[in-house]
Amino acid sequence: MPAAVPPTTPPTPVAPAEQAEAGPAFSPLYQQIKGLIMRELQQGLWKPGEAIPSELDLAARFKVSQGTVRKAIDELAADNLLVRRQGKGTFVATHAEQQIQYRFLRLTPDDGAALGLARRLLDCRRLRAPADVARALDIKSGDAVVQLKRVLSGERPVVFDEIWLPGSLFKGLTAERLADYKGPMYGMFETEFGVRMIRAEEKIRALAADAATADVLALPPGSPLLMVERLSFTYGDKPVELRRGYYNTAQHFYRNELN
Repeated sequence: MPAAVPPTTPPTPVAPAEQAEAGPAFSPLYQQIKGLIMRELQQGLWKPGEAIPSELDLAARFKVSQGTVRKAIDELAADNLLVRRQGKGTFVATHAEQQIQYRFLRLTPDDGAALGLARRLLDCRRLRAPADVARALDIKSGDAVVQLKRVLSGERPVVFDEIWLPGSLFKGLTAERLADYKGPMYGMFETEFGVRMIRAEEKIRALAADAATADVLALPPGSPLLMVERLSFTYGDKPVELRRGYYNTAQHFYRNELN
């Protein structure tokens, strides 16, 4: 007589929250919810400046408690990806917001006044990516890139920026479009090209101004400058901007906060 076959136990359904994108099995539940919200931000479900669903709605959707959703949103707000507005809800952060405009520019005037710098575009052109720029932007050497040069000034020039952008993401970016846009550059990248800068890495070096840079910043050649090389990323840790800024810190200092 054949041995009895034990009944098969049906698989246990997995809640959506447990299907968060790659992460260790011991990842806290709120981190999984944070990952799900990040994925929907990356997919463009909610645009910069738009409200996201309420905590109650998200809790019902992900089948978790409201407290778990709140903790996930708290972290996203701390990361400047979401903005809470009292009595109105939670919104996708945008670089057009006043408090976020200078998020990646860490200069502070010596007198403690608010940082307010006028922007002047010097050049905007499409060309083939040099090898070092291609490596930084994770594209092939020779791929199309957009190169921008601009000056930020107070009473005198303060920053000379050389900016490199992947040409495939910024088709149609011209000096005329940049001149016509009155808000911050990153705000334009969001609204007109769908590219949002969410984090950046920086390398800082002191150097002496060469003749060309000194001329742009109205300084004698050899003047001390702070060179800040910034690589900015969008969702999914995709590099989308390489920026080399040459800072005249005679009346400013570079400020950072360490946690």
